[in-house]
Amino acid sequence: MASCVKWCLKRYGRLILASGETDKRESWKIFEAKIGGPEIIFTISEPGYLMVVQGQECLETIPLIGAGNVLKAHQKSDNLLLRNSVKGSGCMIRMQFDGSNKAQAIKECLSAAERLREYVPVNTLEDALPPNNQPPADVPVAVTQPCPQQGEAAGAEPEVVEGSLSIKRLAENLLGIAPLTLPGLYRHAPPQPRDLDAFVRVCLLDPSFPAFVDQVEGELKKILEE
Repeated sequence: MASCVKWCLKRYGRLILASGETDKRESWKIFEAKIGGPEIIFTISEPGYLMVVQGQECLETIPLIGAGNVLKAHQKSDNLLLRNSVKGSGCMIRMQFDGSNKAQAIKECLSAAERLREYVPVNTLEDALPPNNQPPADVPVAVTQPCPQQGEAAGAEPEVVEGSLSIKRLAENLLGIAPLTLPGLYRHAPPQPRDLDAFVRVCLLDPSFPAFVDQVEGELKKILEE
């Protein structure tokens, strides 16, 4: 399987949800792919990041590793619907896939949903979709299903670990003090150079990213001192 797969979107919509806020049509921000304009590209790249990009603008970035409790995904016809909730707030996302015809668009959507299932459950909804110029209506809660077993990455094997790990052991691994061969969810294949380049560029668009990296390293070292 390729480490990075891309799909073209016909339409992308995003709604920010505050705690207790109801969905309002006028609150949706809609992006449409227009003839002659930049394409809207949806991609899932290693090591587990969902991104939506239009030209040089990154519209969405969601980490997928361990996101099963906060990210709910639904596939309806040629649409992929996501609800990302964190600490009482979050957002709803709708992506309508592009294709030479309706059947091709549905095929593209099914392909993306299958890739997304490697990280989180995706519920298939049979209900009719709302008109294309409207945001999605309330979406039923997805039926919880176990995710497929993650593929095991090939690599060096310092110490093979099974089961759960303590925070301290994970910190030692990330800092290179005690390298481990991590189990299950942590063992995704490393990104290909072209994918890493795109991901780093997205991170560097955030002015706070360098300071964040320093803070993370500092916190890891504090954990080792506990």
